[in-house]
Amino acid sequence: MSRLKPFITERRLQARVRALGRAIQADYRNRDLVLVGILKGSFIFMADLARAIDLPLTCDFMRVSSYGSGTTSSGKIRMEFDLSHPIRGKDVLLVEDIVDTGWTLDHVLSELRKKKPSSLKLAALLHKPERERVKVPIDYLGFKIPDRFVVGYGLDFDGRYRNLRHLAVLDA
Repeated sequence: MSRLKPFITERRLQARVRALGRAIQADYRNRDLVLVGILKGSFIFMADLARAIDLPLTCDFMRVSSYGSGTTSSGKIRMEFDLSHPIRGKDVLLVEDIVDTGWTLDHVLSELRKKKPSSLKLAALLHKPERERVKVPIDYLGFKIPDRFVVGYGLDFDGRYRNLRHLAVLDA
C-alpha cells in the first residue's frame, strides 16, 4: 500500500507562487502575456500563478503525454491537443508542474517556437536536476527537489492526489 509523506506545505507553495508572480509581473510590465499550461498537472499551479500576476493576461492550454506507466516517463511524446488560439507575435509563458527528464518540455518548447511567439519563457513549479536528460531553460522556478515521486497541488499518481493542497512524497 502506498503511503504519503508531507513534503512541501501549502503555506510554502503559496508564498513561492506569490514570489514568482511578482517576478513575472515585473518582467512583463506593459506587455500582454499569454500563459500556456500543460495539462493536466499544471492546472492548479497555473491558476494560482495567474492570480498572483497583476497584469492583463490570457490563458491557454496544451495536453501532452509521455507514454509509460507507474512513476517514470518513457520519453515517447504525443501531443493530445494543441493551443486554441494563435501565439504569433505574443509574449508566452509556458507553465509546467515539474521538469523531470526534460524530454517532454524540450519537445513542447520546440513546437511552440514554430508558432513564432515574440518571446517564450518557462515557469516550472518543480525541477528534479538528478533526472535531467535534456537541458531545458527554466526562467521561473518554484523548487528544486530530489528524485522522489511527489503528488498533490495538481500532480498525480494514476489520476489520484491532484487535489491535495500541499505536496507529498508517494512511497510505495
